[in-house]
Amino acid sequence: MSTLRGVGVSPGRAAGPVLLVHDRLPEPDRGPEPADPTAEAARIRPAAQAVARHLRKRAAATDGEARSVLEVTAAMATDPGLLSAAEQSVTGRRLPAPRAVFEASEQFSDALAAAGGYLAERVRDVQDVRDRIVAELSGTAAPGVPEPAEPSVLISRDLAPADTADLDPSMVLALVTEEGGPTSHTAILARALGIPAVVAARGALASGAAGARVDGAAGTVELVAEPVTAEASTRSETRWRGSGQTADGRPVKLLANVGSSGDAANAIDAGAEGSGLFRTEFCFLDATGEPSTETQRASYADVLRPFAGKPVVVRTLDAGADKPLPFLDIAAEPNPALGVRGLRVAFDRPGVLDRQLAAIVAATEDTGAEVSVMAPMVATPAEAAWFAERARAAGVGRVGVMVETPAAALCAEELLAEVDFASIGTNDLAQYTCAADRMTGALAALNDPWQPALLRLIALLGRASASQGKPVGVCGEAAADPLLAGVLVGLGVSSLSMTSAALPAVGEALAGRSLPEWRAAAERAVSAADRVQARERARAALDG
Repeated sequence: MSTLRGVGVSPGRAAGPVLLVHDRLPEPDRGPEPADPTAEAARIRPAAQAVARHLRKRAAATDGEARSVLEVTAAMATDPGLLSAAEQSVTGRRLPAPRAVFEASEQFSDALAAAGGYLAERVRDVQDVRDRIVAELSGTAAPGVPEPAEPSVLISRDLAPADTADLDPSMVLALVTEEGGPTSHTAILARALGIPAVVAARGALASGAAGARVDGAAGTVELVAEPVTAEASTRSETRWRGSGQTADGRPVKLLANVGSSGDAANAIDAGAEGSGLFRTEFCFLDATGEPSTETQRASYADVLRPFAGKPVVVRTLDAGADKPLPFLDIAAEPNPALGVRGLRVAFDRPGVLDRQLAAIVAATEDTGAEVSVMAPMVATPAEAAWFAERARAAGVGRVGVMVETPAAALCAEELLAEVDFASIGTNDLAQYTCAADRMTGALAALNDPWQPALLRLIALLGRASASQGKPVGVCGEAAADPLLAGVLVGLGVSSLSMTSAALPAVGEALAGRSLPEWRAAAERAVSAADRVQARERARAALDG
Protein backbone atom coordinates (compact mmCIF):
# COMPACT_ATOMS: atom_id res chain seq x y z
CA MET A 1 0.00 0.00 0.00
CA SER A 2 1.20 3.53 -0.74
CA THR A 3 -0.26 6.98 -0.34
CA LEU A 4 0.40 9.71 -2.90
CA ARG A 5 -0.23 13.37 -2.29
CA GLY A 6 -1.31 15.55 -5.17
CA VAL A 7 -3.50 18.63 -5.36
CA GLY A 8 -7.15 18.19 -4.44
CA VAL A 9 -9.30 20.01 -6.99
CA SER A 10 -12.78 18.58 -6.37
CA PRO A 11 -13.86 17.67 -2.83
CA GLY A 12 -15.38 14.38 -1.75
CA ARG A 13 -14.20 10.87 -0.90
CA ALA A 14 -14.58 7.71 -2.92
CA ALA A 15 -13.02 4.29 -3.26
CA GLY A 16 -13.10 1.52 -5.82
CA PRO A 17 -11.21 -0.63 -8.31
CA VAL A 18 -8.72 1.19 -10.56
CA LEU A 19 -9.40 1.79 -14.24
CA LEU A 20 -6.32 3.00 -16.12
CA VAL A 21 -6.55 5.37 -19.06
CA HIS A 22 -3.58 4.75 -21.29
CA ASP A 23 -1.39 7.37 -22.93
CA ARG A 24 -2.27 9.20 -26.09
CA LEU A 25 -1.83 7.73 -29.57
CA PRO A 26 1.75 7.15 -30.71
CA GLU A 27 3.27 9.51 -33.26
CA PRO A 28 2.22 8.60 -36.80
CA ASP A 29 4.98 7.60 -39.21
CA ARG A 30 6.58 10.08 -41.60
CA GLY A 31 6.26 7.72 -44.56
CA PRO A 32 5.70 6.34 -47.03
CA GLU A 33 5.15 9.40 -49.20
CA PRO A 34 1.66 9.62 -50.68
CA ALA A 35 1.41 8.71 -54.37
CA ASP A 36 -1.06 11.55 -54.90
CA PRO A 37 -0.38 14.41 -52.43
CA THR A 38 -3.41 16.41 -53.58
CA ALA A 39 -5.77 13.50 -52.91
CA GLU A 40 -4.02 12.79 -49.61
CA ALA A 41 -4.41 16.40 -48.49
CA ALA A 42 -8.09 16.29 -49.45
CA ARG A 43 -8.67 13.62 -46.78
CA ILE A 44 -7.89 16.00 -43.92
CA ARG A 45 -10.94 18.28 -43.83
CA PRO A 46 -13.54 15.49 -44.06
CA ALA A 47 -11.78 13.70 -41.19
CA ALA A 48 -11.79 16.90 -39.10
CA GLN A 49 -15.46 17.49 -39.89
CA ALA A 50 -16.31 13.94 -38.79
CA VAL A 51 -14.54 14.57 -35.48
CA ALA A 52 -16.40 17.86 -35.03
CA ARG A 53 -19.76 16.21 -35.75
CA HIS A 54 -19.07 13.54 -33.13
CA LEU A 55 -18.13 16.13 -30.52
CA ARG A 56 -21.22 18.25 -31.28
CA LYS A 57 -23.40 15.17 -30.91
CA ARG A 58 -21.88 14.59 -27.48
CA ALA A 59 -22.39 18.25 -26.63
CA ALA A 60 -26.08 18.07 -27.53
CA ALA A 61 -26.52 15.26 -25.01
CA THR A 62 -25.23 17.31 -22.06
CA ASP A 63 -25.40 20.86 -20.71
CA GLY A 64 -23.62 23.44 -18.57
CA GLU A 65 -19.82 23.50 -18.41
CA ALA A 66 -19.56 20.14 -20.17
CA ARG A 67 -21.54 21.30 -23.17
CA SER A 68 -19.47 24.47 -23.50
CA VAL A 69 -16.20 22.50 -23.45
CA LEU A 70 -17.38 20.00 -26.05
CA GLU A 71 -18.62 22.76 -28.34
CA VAL A 72 -15.31 24.62 -28.09
CA THR A 73 -13.37 21.43 -28.80
CA ALA A 74 -15.57 20.73 -31.83
CA ALA A 75 -14.78 24.20 -33.16
CA MET A 76 -11.06 23.63 -32.66
CA ALA A 77 -11.25 20.44 -34.76
CA THR A 78 -12.09 22.50 -37.83
CA ASP A 79 -9.78 25.43 -37.14
CA PRO A 80 -8.84 26.78 -40.61
CA GLY A 81 -5.26 27.59 -39.60
CA LEU A 82 -4.59 24.11 -38.26
CA LEU A 83 -6.12 22.35 -41.28
CA SER A 84 -4.41 24.60 -43.82
CA ALA A 85 -1.01 24.02 -42.20
CA ALA A 86 -1.58 20.26 -42.33
CA GLU A 87 -2.68 20.34 -45.97
CA GLN A 88 0.38 22.35 -46.95
CA SER A 89 2.63 19.80 -45.25
CA VAL A 90 1.08 17.08 -47.41
CA THR A 91 1.31 18.92 -50.71
CA GLY A 92 4.59 20.71 -50.03
CA ARG A 93 6.55 18.15 -48.00
CA ARG A 94 4.75 14.99 -49.17
CA LEU A 95 3.90 13.87 -45.65
CA PRO A 96 1.11 11.35 -45.06
CA ALA A 97 -2.04 13.07 -43.82
CA PRO A 98 -1.86 11.67 -40.23
CA ARG A 99 1.73 12.85 -39.86
CA ALA A 100 0.91 16.26 -41.34
CA VAL A 101 -1.92 16.78 -38.84
CA PHE A 102 0.36 15.68 -36.01
CA GLU A 103 3.13 18.13 -36.94
CA ALA A 104 0.75 21.04 -37.57
CA SER A 105 -0.86 20.54 -34.17
CA GLU A 106 2.56 20.32 -32.51
CA GLN A 107 3.43 23.74 -33.92
CA PHE A 108 0.17 25.15 -32.56
CA SER A 109 0.72 23.49 -29.17
CA ASP A 110 4.30 24.74 -28.88
CA ALA A 111 3.18 28.31 -29.63
CA LEU A 112 0.40 28.14 -27.04
CA ALA A 113 2.67 26.61 -24.41
CA ALA A 114 5.29 29.30 -24.97
CA ALA A 115 2.63 31.98 -24.63
CA GLY A 116 1.65 30.80 -21.16
CA GLY A 117 -1.46 31.85 -19.23
CA TYR A 118 -4.90 31.35 -20.79
CA LEU A 119 -3.60 30.15 -24.15
CA ALA A 120 -1.31 27.55 -22.59
CA GLU A 121 -4.41 26.04 -20.98
CA ARG A 122 -5.63 25.14 -24.49
CA VAL A 123 -2.65 22.88 -25.30
CA ARG A 124 -4.37 19.74 -24.00
CA ASP A 125 -7.42 20.59 -26.15
CA VAL A 126 -5.27 20.86 -29.28
CA GLN A 127 -3.59 17.54 -28.51
CA ASP A 128 -6.97 15.89 -28.03
CA VAL A 129 -8.23 17.23 -31.37
CA ARG A 130 -5.01 16.09 -33.03
CA ASP A 131 -5.37 12.53 -31.75
CA ARG A 132 -9.01 12.34 -32.82
CA ILE A 133 -8.28 13.52 -36.37
CA VAL A 134 -5.25 11.22 -36.67
CA ALA A 135 -7.38 8.27 -35.52
CA GLU A 136 -10.06 9.15 -38.07
CA LEU A 137 -7.48 9.35 -40.86
CA SER A 138 -5.81 6.11 -39.78
CA GLY A 139 -8.97 4.11 -39.30
CA THR A 140 -8.14 3.36 -35.67
CA ALA A 141 -10.17 3.77 -32.50
CA ALA A 142 -10.41 7.34 -31.25
CA PRO A 143 -8.62 8.05 -27.97
CA GLY A 144 -10.71 8.45 -24.90
CA VAL A 145 -11.84 6.94 -21.63
CA PRO A 146 -12.78 3.26 -21.82
CA GLU A 147 -16.30 2.40 -20.75
CA PRO A 148 -16.08 1.23 -17.11
CA ALA A 149 -17.48 -2.26 -16.56
CA GLU A 150 -18.15 -1.34 -12.94
CA PRO A 151 -17.94 1.83 -10.80
CA SER A 152 -14.24 2.66 -10.72
CA VAL A 153 -11.54 5.17 -9.84
CA LEU A 154 -10.11 6.58 -13.06
CA ILE A 155 -6.31 7.04 -13.15
CA SER A 156 -4.67 8.78 -16.12
CA ARG A 157 -1.59 10.74 -17.01
CA ASP A 158 -3.92 13.57 -17.99
CA LEU A 159 -7.41 13.81 -19.41
CA ALA A 160 -8.57 15.96 -22.27
CA PRO A 161 -11.40 18.28 -21.21
CA ALA A 162 -13.60 16.69 -23.90
CA ASP A 163 -13.11 13.28 -22.23
CA THR A 164 -13.83 14.67 -18.77
CA ALA A 165 -16.91 16.57 -19.91
CA ASP A 166 -19.26 13.62 -20.21
CA LEU A 167 -17.93 11.22 -17.60
CA ASP A 168 -20.73 9.38 -15.80
CA PRO A 169 -20.42 10.15 -12.05
CA SER A 170 -22.24 6.91 -11.24
CA MET A 171 -19.47 4.92 -12.96
CA VAL A 172 -16.46 7.20 -12.37
CA LEU A 173 -16.27 7.44 -8.58
CA ALA A 174 -13.11 9.56 -8.52
CA LEU A 175 -10.54 10.95 -10.90
CA VAL A 176 -6.75 10.94 -10.44
CA THR A 177 -4.22 12.40 -12.90
CA GLU A 178 -0.43 12.52 -12.78
CA GLU A 179 -0.31 15.86 -14.58
CA GLY A 180 -2.50 18.96 -14.66
CA GLY A 181 -3.06 21.65 -12.10
CA PRO A 182 -5.78 23.22 -9.96
CA THR A 183 -6.83 25.69 -12.69
CA SER A 184 -7.04 23.20 -15.58
CA HIS A 185 -10.29 22.61 -17.44
CA THR A 186 -10.23 19.01 -16.25
CA ALA A 187 -10.26 20.23 -12.64
CA ILE A 188 -13.08 22.66 -13.34
CA LEU A 189 -15.17 19.97 -15.03
CA ALA A 190 -14.59 17.47 -12.23
CA ARG A 191 -16.05 20.00 -9.80
CA ALA A 192 -18.95 20.62 -12.16
CA LEU A 193 -19.73 16.89 -12.29
CA GLY A 194 -19.31 16.40 -8.54
CA ILE A 195 -16.53 13.83 -9.01
CA PRO A 196 -13.80 13.85 -6.31
CA ALA A 197 -10.52 14.58 -8.09
CA VAL A 198 -6.80 14.83 -7.38
CA VAL A 199 -4.32 16.13 -9.96
CA ALA A 200 -0.51 16.06 -10.02
CA ALA A 201 -0.44 12.72 -8.17
CA ARG A 202 2.89 11.68 -9.64
CA GLY A 203 3.53 7.94 -9.78
CA ALA A 204 -0.13 6.88 -9.77
CA LEU A 205 0.08 5.08 -13.12
CA ALA A 206 3.27 3.23 -12.26
CA SER A 207 1.97 1.91 -8.96
CA GLY A 208 0.28 -1.16 -10.45
CA ALA A 209 -2.53 -0.69 -7.92
CA ALA A 210 -5.76 -2.62 -8.28
CA GLY A 211 -7.73 -0.39 -5.92
CA ALA A 212 -7.69 3.21 -4.70
CA ARG A 213 -9.17 5.45 -2.04
CA VAL A 214 -9.32 9.12 -2.99
CA ASP A 215 -9.84 12.22 -0.86
CA GLY A 216 -10.46 15.09 -3.24
CA ALA A 217 -10.33 17.70 -0.50
CA ALA A 218 -7.07 16.60 1.13
CA GLY A 219 -5.46 15.71 -2.21
CA THR A 220 -4.49 12.18 -1.16
CA VAL A 221 -4.66 8.92 -3.12
CA GLU A 222 -4.26 5.65 -1.23
CA LEU A 223 -3.26 2.86 -3.62
CA VAL A 224 -3.58 -0.82 -2.72
CA ALA A 225 -2.64 -4.05 -4.47
CA GLU A 226 -6.05 -5.69 -4.12
CA PRO A 227 -9.38 -4.48 -5.53
CA VAL A 228 -11.36 -2.15 -3.29
CA THR A 229 -15.10 -2.35 -2.83
CA ALA A 230 -16.73 0.55 -4.63
CA GLU A 231 -17.93 3.31 -2.35
CA ALA A 232 -19.86 6.25 -3.74
CA SER A 233 -18.64 9.75 -3.06
CA THR A 234 -19.37 11.08 0.39
CA ARG A 235 -19.98 14.48 -1.13
CA SER A 236 -23.50 15.42 -0.15
CA GLU A 237 -26.10 16.76 -2.52
CA THR A 238 -26.33 20.49 -1.98
CA ARG A 239 -29.66 22.24 -1.83
CA TRP A 240 -28.50 25.85 -1.64
CA ARG A 241 -30.29 28.35 -3.84
CA GLY A 242 -30.30 32.03 -3.11
CA SER A 243 -28.14 34.83 -1.79
CA GLY A 244 -24.78 34.06 -0.25
CA GLN A 245 -24.28 34.65 3.45
CA THR A 246 -22.69 33.19 6.54
CA ALA A 247 -24.71 31.52 9.28
CA ASP A 248 -24.91 34.79 11.22
CA GLY A 249 -26.14 36.76 8.20
CA ARG A 250 -22.94 38.34 6.86
CA PRO A 251 -23.64 38.80 3.12
CA VAL A 252 -21.15 37.36 0.65
CA LYS A 253 -21.94 37.81 -3.03
CA LEU A 254 -21.70 34.50 -4.88
CA LEU A 255 -20.93 35.20 -8.52
CA ALA A 256 -19.94 33.31 -11.66
CA ASN A 257 -16.97 33.63 -14.01
CA VAL A 258 -18.21 33.93 -17.60
CA GLY A 259 -16.71 34.34 -21.05
CA SER A 260 -19.64 33.74 -23.40
CA SER A 261 -23.42 34.04 -23.62
CA GLY A 262 -23.65 30.31 -22.87
CA ASP A 263 -21.68 30.81 -19.67
CA ALA A 264 -24.03 33.63 -18.70
CA ALA A 265 -27.10 31.42 -19.14
CA ASN A 266 -25.46 28.66 -17.08
CA ALA A 267 -24.66 31.17 -14.34
CA ILE A 268 -28.26 32.31 -14.04
CA ASP A 269 -29.49 28.70 -14.01
CA ALA A 270 -27.05 27.90 -11.18
CA GLY A 271 -28.36 30.76 -9.03
CA ALA A 272 -25.47 33.20 -9.45
CA GLU A 273 -26.11 36.65 -8.02
CA GLY A 274 -24.18 38.13 -10.95
CA SER A 275 -20.73 37.77 -12.49
CA GLY A 276 -17.49 38.69 -10.77
CA LEU A 277 -15.43 38.11 -13.91
CA PHE A 278 -16.61 38.64 -17.47
CA ARG A 279 -13.65 37.75 -19.70
CA THR A 280 -13.83 39.81 -22.87
CA GLU A 281 -11.07 37.99 -24.79
CA PHE A 282 -13.60 35.89 -26.74
CA CYS A 283 -14.34 38.96 -28.84
CA PHE A 284 -10.69 39.28 -29.90
CA LEU A 285 -9.05 35.85 -30.06
CA ASP A 286 -10.23 34.88 -33.56
CA ALA A 287 -10.08 38.39 -35.01
CA THR A 288 -7.45 39.27 -37.62
CA GLY A 289 -7.92 42.95 -36.82
CA GLU A 290 -9.26 44.93 -33.89
CA PRO A 291 -13.05 44.43 -33.68
CA SER A 292 -14.99 47.65 -34.18
CA THR A 293 -16.68 49.34 -31.25
CA GLU A 294 -20.07 48.28 -32.60
CA THR A 295 -18.98 44.66 -32.98
CA GLN A 296 -17.70 44.63 -29.43
CA ARG A 297 -20.85 46.32 -28.17
CA ALA A 298 -23.08 43.63 -29.69
CA SER A 299 -20.89 40.80 -28.40
CA TYR A 300 -20.76 42.16 -24.86
CA ALA A 301 -24.51 42.79 -24.85
CA ASP A 302 -25.17 39.12 -25.64
CA VAL A 303 -23.33 38.15 -22.45
CA LEU A 304 -24.70 40.96 -20.28
CA ARG A 305 -28.35 40.55 -21.24
CA PRO A 306 -29.10 37.58 -18.92
CA PHE A 307 -27.70 39.65 -16.03
CA ALA A 308 -30.16 42.54 -16.36
CA GLY A 309 -30.50 44.12 -12.91
CA LYS A 310 -27.56 42.10 -11.56
CA PRO A 311 -23.93 43.10 -10.94
CA VAL A 312 -21.31 42.18 -13.55
CA VAL A 313 -17.60 42.95 -13.35
CA VAL A 314 -16.15 43.24 -16.85
CA ARG A 315 -12.43 42.73 -17.26
CA THR A 316 -10.82 44.71 -20.03
CA LEU A 317 -8.75 42.89 -22.63
CA ASP A 318 -6.28 40.54 -20.96
CA ALA A 319 -3.99 39.96 -23.91
CA GLY A 320 -0.48 40.74 -24.99
CA ALA A 321 2.71 38.77 -25.34
CA ASP A 322 1.30 35.77 -23.43
CA LYS A 323 -1.95 35.90 -25.43
CA PRO A 324 -0.77 37.18 -28.82
CA LEU A 325 -3.22 39.07 -31.01
CA PRO A 326 -1.96 40.06 -34.47
CA PHE A 327 -3.36 43.58 -34.44
CA LEU A 328 -1.49 44.45 -31.23
CA ASP A 329 1.84 44.04 -33.05
CA ILE A 330 3.83 43.17 -29.92
CA ALA A 331 7.38 42.00 -30.47
CA ALA A 332 8.37 38.53 -29.31
CA GLU A 333 9.58 38.47 -25.72
CA PRO A 334 11.88 35.99 -23.94
CA ASN A 335 9.44 35.66 -21.01
CA PRO A 336 5.96 36.66 -22.20
CA ALA A 337 4.21 35.84 -18.91
CA LEU A 338 6.28 38.67 -17.38
CA GLY A 339 6.05 40.92 -20.42
CA VAL A 340 3.65 43.35 -22.05
CA ARG A 341 0.27 41.87 -21.15
CA GLY A 342 -3.02 43.02 -19.66
CA LEU A 343 -3.18 46.74 -18.91
CA ARG A 344 0.45 47.12 -19.99
CA VAL A 345 -0.68 46.73 -23.62
CA ALA A 346 -2.77 49.88 -23.30
CA PHE A 347 0.04 52.16 -22.17
CA ASP A 348 1.38 52.36 -25.73
CA ARG A 349 -2.00 51.69 -27.36
CA PRO A 350 -4.55 53.69 -25.34
CA GLY A 351 -6.94 53.78 -28.27
CA VAL A 352 -7.56 50.03 -27.99
CA LEU A 353 -8.58 50.48 -24.36
CA ASP A 354 -10.66 53.58 -25.01
CA ARG A 355 -12.63 51.89 -27.79
CA GLN A 356 -13.28 48.86 -25.62
CA LEU A 357 -14.46 51.03 -22.73
CA ALA A 358 -16.85 52.85 -25.08
CA ALA A 359 -18.25 49.50 -26.24
CA ILE A 360 -18.71 48.26 -22.66
CA VAL A 361 -20.54 51.44 -21.63
CA ALA A 362 -22.82 51.19 -24.68
CA ALA A 363 -23.55 47.50 -24.02
CA THR A 364 -24.40 48.39 -20.43
CA GLU A 365 -26.99 50.87 -21.65
CA ASP A 366 -28.39 48.23 -24.02
CA THR A 367 -28.90 45.55 -21.37
CA GLY A 368 -29.59 47.01 -17.94
CA ALA A 369 -26.85 45.02 -16.23
CA GLU A 370 -25.11 46.75 -13.31
CA VAL A 371 -21.65 46.88 -14.84
CA SER A 372 -18.32 47.60 -13.18
CA VAL A 373 -15.05 47.50 -15.13
CA MET A 374 -11.62 46.33 -13.95
CA ALA A 375 -8.18 46.17 -15.52
CA PRO A 376 -5.90 43.10 -15.45
CA MET A 377 -2.20 42.93 -14.55
CA VAL A 378 -2.03 46.10 -12.49
CA ALA A 379 1.18 46.29 -10.46
CA THR A 380 1.30 49.82 -8.98
CA PRO A 381 -1.04 52.49 -7.62
CA ALA A 382 0.05 54.78 -10.47
CA GLU A 383 -1.15 52.23 -13.02
CA ALA A 384 -4.45 51.93 -11.14
CA ALA A 385 -4.88 55.72 -11.20
CA TRP A 386 -4.11 55.86 -14.94
CA PHE A 387 -6.76 53.25 -15.70
CA ALA A 388 -9.34 54.77 -13.37
CA GLU A 389 -9.02 58.17 -15.03
CA ARG A 390 -9.58 56.76 -18.52
CA ALA A 391 -12.44 54.50 -17.43
CA ARG A 392 -14.30 57.28 -15.64
CA ALA A 393 -13.79 59.61 -18.60
CA ALA A 394 -15.45 56.94 -20.77
CA GLY A 395 -18.50 56.89 -18.51
CA VAL A 396 -17.77 53.87 -16.33
CA GLY A 397 -19.43 54.39 -12.97
CA ARG A 398 -17.52 51.84 -10.89
CA VAL A 399 -13.85 51.15 -11.56
CA GLY A 400 -11.58 48.46 -10.16
CA VAL A 401 -8.39 46.52 -10.73
CA MET A 402 -7.30 42.91 -10.57
CA VAL A 403 -4.66 41.95 -8.04
CA GLU A 404 -2.49 39.30 -9.73
CA THR A 405 0.99 40.37 -8.66
CA PRO A 406 2.61 40.42 -5.22
CA ALA A 407 3.49 44.08 -5.85
CA ALA A 408 -0.18 45.01 -6.06
CA ALA A 409 -1.03 43.05 -2.93
CA LEU A 410 1.81 44.63 -0.95
CA CYS A 411 0.57 48.10 -1.95
CA ALA A 412 -3.07 47.27 -1.27
CA GLU A 413 -3.82 50.44 0.76
CA GLU A 414 -2.49 52.79 -1.90
CA LEU A 415 -4.03 50.73 -4.71
CA LEU A 416 -7.53 50.84 -3.23
CA ALA A 417 -7.21 54.57 -2.68
CA GLU A 418 -7.25 55.00 -6.48
CA VAL A 419 -10.22 52.77 -7.36
CA ASP A 420 -13.60 51.60 -6.11
CA PHE A 421 -12.82 47.91 -5.62
CA ALA A 422 -10.28 45.17 -6.26
CA SER A 423 -10.61 41.58 -7.36
CA ILE A 424 -7.98 38.95 -6.61
CA GLY A 425 -7.00 36.66 -9.47
CA THR A 426 -5.72 33.79 -7.35
CA ASN A 427 -4.52 31.74 -10.34
CA ASP A 428 -1.96 34.31 -11.48
CA LEU A 429 -1.22 35.61 -7.99
CA ALA A 430 -0.27 32.07 -6.93
CA GLN A 431 2.06 31.47 -9.86
CA TYR A 432 3.77 34.83 -9.53
CA THR A 433 4.10 34.52 -5.76
CA CYS A 434 5.73 31.08 -5.96
CA ALA A 435 7.45 31.63 -9.34
CA ALA A 436 5.74 28.48 -10.64
CA ASP A 437 4.14 28.19 -14.08
CA ARG A 438 0.63 27.00 -13.39
CA MET A 439 0.65 24.86 -16.54
CA THR A 440 3.57 22.74 -15.32
CA GLY A 441 2.22 19.65 -13.60
CA ALA A 442 5.41 19.13 -11.59
CA LEU A 443 4.82 22.52 -9.93
CA ALA A 444 1.11 22.07 -9.23
CA ALA A 445 1.65 21.99 -5.46
CA LEU A 446 3.15 25.49 -5.59
CA ASN A 447 0.00 26.70 -7.34
CA ASP A 448 -2.28 25.21 -4.70
CA PRO A 449 -4.30 28.18 -3.38
CA TRP A 450 -3.81 26.86 0.15
CA GLN A 451 -0.17 28.00 0.03
CA PRO A 452 0.31 30.13 3.19
CA ALA A 453 2.24 32.81 1.26
CA LEU A 454 -0.77 33.36 -0.99
CA LEU A 455 -3.17 33.44 1.96
CA ARG A 456 -1.01 36.04 3.71
CA LEU A 457 -1.14 38.31 0.67
CA ILE A 458 -4.91 37.94 0.61
CA ALA A 459 -4.99 38.83 4.31
CA LEU A 460 -3.18 42.07 3.48
CA LEU A 461 -5.88 42.89 0.95
CA GLY A 462 -8.60 42.05 3.45
CA ARG A 463 -7.14 44.48 5.97
CA ALA A 464 -6.81 47.18 3.32
CA SER A 465 -10.44 46.61 2.32
CA ALA A 466 -11.57 47.20 5.89
CA SER A 467 -9.46 50.33 6.38
CA GLN A 468 -10.38 51.86 3.01
CA GLY A 469 -14.04 50.84 3.14
CA LYS A 470 -13.81 49.35 -0.35
CA PRO A 471 -14.69 45.77 -1.26
CA VAL A 472 -12.21 43.11 -2.31
CA GLY A 473 -13.39 39.95 -4.06
CA VAL A 474 -11.84 36.77 -5.42
CA CYS A 475 -12.39 35.62 -8.99
CA GLY A 476 -9.87 32.76 -9.22
CA GLU A 477 -10.65 29.06 -8.98
CA ALA A 478 -9.76 29.17 -5.28
CA ALA A 479 -13.28 30.47 -4.71
CA ALA A 480 -14.74 27.15 -5.91
CA ASP A 481 -13.32 25.19 -2.94
CA PRO A 482 -16.08 25.31 -0.26
CA LEU A 483 -13.67 25.22 2.69
CA LEU A 484 -11.24 27.68 1.17
CA ALA A 485 -14.11 29.96 0.18
CA GLY A 486 -15.01 30.32 3.85
CA VAL A 487 -11.39 30.97 4.76
CA LEU A 488 -11.25 33.74 2.13
CA VAL A 489 -14.34 35.33 3.67
CA GLY A 490 -12.61 35.06 7.04
CA LEU A 491 -9.66 36.97 5.55
CA GLY A 492 -11.94 39.87 4.59
CA VAL A 493 -13.15 38.97 1.09
CA SER A 494 -16.72 40.11 0.41
CA SER A 495 -17.50 38.39 -2.90
CA LEU A 496 -16.54 35.11 -4.55
CA SER A 497 -16.71 34.39 -8.27
CA MET A 498 -16.24 30.88 -9.64
CA THR A 499 -17.36 28.31 -12.18
CA SER A 500 -21.18 28.16 -12.08
CA ALA A 501 -21.34 24.51 -11.05
CA ALA A 502 -19.48 25.23 -7.79
CA LEU A 503 -21.98 27.82 -6.53
CA PRO A 504 -24.40 25.53 -4.61
CA ALA A 505 -21.65 23.74 -2.66
CA VAL A 506 -19.93 27.01 -1.76
CA GLY A 507 -23.19 28.66 -0.80
CA GLU A 508 -24.14 25.77 1.46
CA ALA A 509 -20.71 25.68 3.12
CA LEU A 510 -20.70 29.42 3.84
CA ALA A 511 -24.18 29.29 5.32
CA GLY A 512 -23.13 26.51 7.67
CA ARG A 513 -20.72 28.64 9.73
CA SER A 514 -20.70 32.11 11.28
CA LEU A 515 -18.27 34.85 10.32
CA PRO A 516 -16.32 34.49 13.62
CA GLU A 517 -15.92 30.78 12.89
CA TRP A 518 -14.58 31.48 9.40
CA ARG A 519 -12.22 34.11 10.82
CA ALA A 520 -10.86 31.59 13.30
CA ALA A 521 -10.31 29.07 10.50
CA ALA A 522 -8.56 31.74 8.44
CA GLU A 523 -6.22 32.69 11.29
CA ARG A 524 -5.18 29.07 11.70
CA ALA A 525 -4.60 28.61 7.97
CA VAL A 526 -2.53 31.77 7.53
CA SER A 527 -0.17 30.76 10.33
CA ALA A 528 0.50 27.31 8.83
CA ALA A 529 3.89 26.23 7.51
CA ASP A 530 2.67 24.65 4.28
CA ARG A 531 -0.41 24.07 2.13
CA VAL A 532 -1.30 20.73 3.69
CA GLN A 533 -1.11 22.08 7.21
CA ALA A 534 -3.10 25.16 6.19
CA ARG A 535 -6.07 23.06 5.08
CA GLU A 536 -5.82 20.74 8.07
CA ARG A 537 -5.70 23.65 10.52
CA ALA A 538 -8.68 25.34 8.92
CA ARG A 539 -10.72 22.15 9.10
CA ALA A 540 -9.64 21.50 12.70
CA ALA A 541 -10.66 25.02 13.72
CA LEU A 542 -14.18 24.38 12.42
CA ASP A 543 -14.49 20.85 13.75
CA GLY A 544 -13.00 21.64 17.15
